[in-house]
Amino acid sequence: MARAPEPGRAKTRLIPALGRTGAAKLHAALTRHALTQAVGSSLPVALSCAGDLAHPFFAECTRDFGVALRPQAQGDLGARMLEIFMQAEGPVLLMGSDCPAIDAALLRACAATLLRAPAVFLPTADGGYGLVGLVRPVAEIFCDMPWGADTVMQMTRQRLSRLGVAWNEPAPIWDVDTPQDLARLAAAGFPIPAFED
Repeated sequence: MARAPEPGRAKTRLIPALGRTGAAKLHAALTRHALTQAVGSSLPVALSCAGDLAHPFFAECTRDFGVALRPQAQGDLGARMLEIFMQAEGPVLLMGSDCPAIDAALLRACAATLLRAPAVFLPTADGGYGLVGLVRPVAEIFCDMPWGADTVMQMTRQRLSRLGVAWNEPAPIWDVDTPQDLARLAAAGFPIPAFED
């Protein structure tokens, strides 16, 4: 899942550190990194796009990575994620574009997990998750969730337990949401754009 890297609309929590254009450039770079890893996993890949499918960035993604583009549904994050699972046939791994710790090997491991469990998650250090994989849709884990809160993964576990849905968490990861995350990103060797408004 990714949105068009439009200044002022992409990675807005990073704008104080990078400026509107800098934040958008980082979002584009993170999305390209995510696509590199996804395509490198040899799994089928599609890019679920928020914003205009005709945006030049999405055209670049199709050209450079050979991925199909799909429009995201309307609604909050949960509604948009649920719609992706509802439209799919068979197991799906759904990942965000801002988790540089997700590499091709981890994606393959998550796909293998879905051969023996109905759900897989990669929880993030901030209390959410950067990847969810489901054999079939589980609507209850996407509805009325306080997206962005540090309790998302905890609440998801509670709901899965209540529903009797087994899941696996192969590895904890981290994502890039706030200026504090930029130091970790730089330490991982990822180039940080200069401030550009």
